[in-house]
Amino acid sequence: MGDTVDKAKGRLKEIAGKITGHERLEAEGKTDQMKVKIREKAASVRRWAEGIRDSLKRDH
Repeated sequence: MGDTVDKAKGRLKEIAGKITGHERLEAEGKTDQMKVKIREKAASVRRWAEGIRDSLKRDH
């Protein structure tokens, strides 16, 4: 749930920055959202690698 909250916060920052014309706030919001996407991808790769490892263990 933490990633969902962080993604929402980032989106709100981005929107607030657009509305107010505050470029830095908008950029921070986009950066926060990108951090979440990177964490999600890293977790996906980790699960994929663990699946391969487990598959190899079963074969031996």
